[in-house]
Parts: sequence; structure tokens; C-alpha cells
Amino acid sequence: MACVMDGNGRWAARRSLPRTSGHLAAETTVIDVIEAARTAGVQWLSLYAFSTENWQRPSTEVDFLMRLVRRVVRKHAALLHARGIRCRFLGVADPRIPPALARDFADLMTLTGENRGMTLTVAFDHGGRRDIVAAARSLIRSGMPAEAVDERSFAAHLPFPDTPDVDLVIRTSGEQRISNFMLWQVAYAEWMFPPVLWPDFRAPHFVECLRAYQQRDRRFGGVAPDANGERRP
Repeated sequence: MACVMDGNGRWAARRSLPRTSGHLAAETTVIDVIEAARTAGVQWLSLYAFSTENWQRPSTEVDFLMRLVRRVVRKHAALLHARGIRCRFLGVADPRIPPALARDFADLMTLTGENRGMTLTVAFDHGGRRDIVAAARSLIRSGMPAEAVDERSFAAHLPFPDTPDVDLVIRTSGEQRISNFMLWQVAYAEWMFPPVLWPDFRAPHFVECLRAYQQRDRRFGGVAPDANGERRP
């Protein structure tokens, strides 16, 4: 499962607060959703925290986000480890990321690296297109003949190649965009767009989305037997 955490700015605007207040309020949701996913038995959870395009935001907001994320990581590291959650950070390639924050990311990955309760991937400074380009470059450098390249070999050159395809993506706030998020991994994902803004999203919303997903008939491009006039076995 994956979440595009959208709506912090609008949450703040509706309350006549600065955008930073929306980012602050989002911390509670992040922890609530992680706990809800773990309780529900989700094995892989990805959260879209900061995209390659987000660098275009005002520098004051970006600087605030960097400080906030560092505080959140340091604050919750022990809890995540105690819950048996393995933490990863997808992206983290831009030199504008403060070195102290990059070290905190690396320390958390080391601390939780042997955990097997759930894998939490935080996409930070992430871009799906960049990952695909990087995988293509890696394939070229490996010297693999063009005729030998298939989906399996290509995926092996993506960051964290053991990450399974995403089954369900939840994008809060009602916006219906992919936003360059894990483009390879979400190719056949189901999508849900609850109207609630991310700072107001809670465990019951998450569980509701999960239950709705379980009712969907996933055919991966095929058709149900009934559609061909055949009975289901």
C-alpha cells in the first residue's frame, strides 16, 4: 500500500493558518496511518513525503520541511524500531538535503534494517521518472544486451528492487493525480481519492479504504469469465 499525503496547505488555509501549520498537523496522521497499517497486517507501506518537484516551493517552506522531517525522524525512531518496522528512504539524492537530515535517514535505516514486522518506505526527494532513468543508465552500464532486457531485469535495477508492486494507492484531499510517484511500481495499482485532507485523515479512514479495496475485482487487463458468457468456476 502507498499514500500520497496531500492537503496540508489547504488544511491550513481553511483555518487561516500558515502552510507550515498544515505540515505540523500532518505528523499525527503519519503515525496514526503507520499504526493502522501495521495493525491491519500490511507488510509494505510507502508514504510520499517530498517530491523532486517540491524543491520549487518557497525556500522558507522547504527549509521548514527539512527541519520538521528531521525532528519527526528523531522523535519516532525508537517507536518505529520497537514496533519491528524496517524503514527505508526512497530518493534522498539532491545535494540540497541538509547533511544532518541525510545522516538521520541513514541512521534510522541502519537501526531498523533487520526488522521484519513491516517495511515503511518514505519517498523523500523522490521522482518516479528519475528512478526509471537511473535504472536505464544502470542497465546500460551493466552491458546487458538490448535483447536480454525484460521487465524483470529492468526492475532489478530500480532502487530497492525487492519492493513489490503497489496494490493500493490512497491520495487524500480528493486530487486525482499520480504526481510522478513510484511510476513503475503503481502500474497496476488500485487508486482511491478520499476527499479528506491529510491532517484530518485517521485510522478509520485508512481501514475504510482498505475494506473498499478488498471488494474490488482486480483483473490486470483481463476480463471476468462472466463477460465472455462463461460461468465462474
